[in-house]
Amino acid sequence: MTTEVADSRLAAYPALSAYLRQTEGPQLPPPMPAEPPRPPRPPRQRPATAATPVPPIRLTPTALRNGILAAALAVTALWAVQAEPSARLDVLFATGAHLTGLLAGYGVLVMLFLMARVPAVEHGVGADRLARLHALGGRYVLTLCLGHALLALCGYAAHADTDLLSATAALLGYPGLALAAVGTSLLMAVGVTSARAMRRRVPHETWRAVHLLTYLGAALAFVHQLAGPDVAGSVLTVWVWSMLHATVAVLLVWYRVVVPVRQALKHSLRVIDVRDEGPGVVSVVMQGIGLDGLRAEPGQFFRWRFLRRRLWRTALPFSLSAPVRDDTLRITVKAVGDHTRRMRRLKPGTRVLATGPFGALTAHRRTRRKVLLLAGGVGITPMRALFETLPGGPGDITLLYRAGSAEQLVLCDELEEIARGRGAGLHYLLGRSDASIDPSASSRLRPSREDLSSREDLSRREDPISPQALRNLIPDLAEHDVYLCGPPGMTASATTALVRAGVPEQRIHTECFTF
Repeated sequence: MTTEVADSRLAAYPALSAYLRQTEGPQLPPPMPAEPPRPPRPPRQRPATAATPVPPIRLTPTALRNGILAAALAVTALWAVQAEPSARLDVLFATGAHLTGLLAGYGVLVMLFLMARVPAVEHGVGADRLARLHALGGRYVLTLCLGHALLALCGYAAHADTDLLSATAALLGYPGLALAAVGTSLLMAVGVTSARAMRRRVPHETWRAVHLLTYLGAALAFVHQLAGPDVAGSVLTVWVWSMLHATVAVLLVWYRVVVPVRQALKHSLRVIDVRDEGPGVVSVVMQGIGLDGLRAEPGQFFRWRFLRRRLWRTALPFSLSAPVRDDTLRITVKAVGDHTRRMRRLKPGTRVLATGPFGALTAHRRTRRKVLLLAGGVGITPMRALFETLPGGPGDITLLYRAGSAEQLVLCDELEEIARGRGAGLHYLLGRSDASIDPSASSRLRPSREDLSSREDLSRREDPISPQALRNLIPDLAEHDVYLCGPPGMTASATTALVRAGVPEQRIHTECFTF
């Protein structure tokens, strides 16, 4: 990276700036020769310079986790303050029901917040990690809901000295408890349809519709909590609990409804071109008004909804495959289902609703001067945008592009032009052959079709993304940051190989779009 690049662009990358200051020390200007004193001159006006853009606020994963745990401890403390020690069986059941009920209500609030699409959270933590946290937290919430219901039922049965069936019928006679049971049933339905085995069988539109029941279930649970002794026992507690729910509700409405509608009206995005990039792969180019205002960074994605028949009901995530320029956005999509196959037939002029940007696979994660970009399949799309825009001098940026065959490579002409223009490394890893990672052969920008085909014939021997193969290509691999994007299997095996090759796991940056 040249000094000029560092001076003008490193302000946006605090982690990289800190690393360079540590390894290189401050850049001091050369001493100026002494000059005789000059008479004072009248002040003159200097042209105004453009202000450095303020980097977006990002919440780190550690801060998010600590905040969630701290609030959970506060909820537990609220229960502990109001709990009455007793050895009676019905009181013990009721005390456990109160704790599980409070934690379940808090958990629902956290689940909604994680999916509110707040930019500071999305850009700092990453949409894929948020989705995994949401799924994991959902299991805890459902367990707490069931535990709360069972403990409350046992506590009532012990207090009334009756059986569980009679206790159930008696409790459901109270309108507030009946509504709470309906809310719990709705949350259970959402959980069942989100289970991995069921998720594969349910159409995406159906799954989304069932997921909307979460809001109704959360509202019924909130009404039930306000009537419970742990919340209703104090005016301050009722106020705080209500404000927390109101805040999350405002965030949901603002970022999931208001912001997308405002973006659609402001930017007026339309398709202007659809072009083939390879077998089953197309690029969709869209143009709008004032797209720089989106502040989309290379490596991020949007959720796209194309307003035409059989496409408008579904919004799917696709990464930008090129930086925003001339008020145009471009995505490159592989046909893997009915929705993506229909995108090939998009017509110029089709209106587009784009929500975002989302994702944390951006330059702000960078901590080292040298960067390896490792892409598999259509995972090349965010890597292509980063390959063009990451700051660096000759030899600082390297792209490894993994594909099963030469025919599966896309955007090769653009990649090679970028590599030539900035002196970056570009290597294609095809099939499963040691020959495909030979440094002398891979140093060329693109091997011939005959050479690639001969490498494919050896594809059953050994995975080219192995620790030794990666070290052969990049001897100082352990000193790199690594950005990784590809299919889940390739991503998992590549992460393992990188760690074994000496790359610390905290310097492997990845984002998975299978959520």
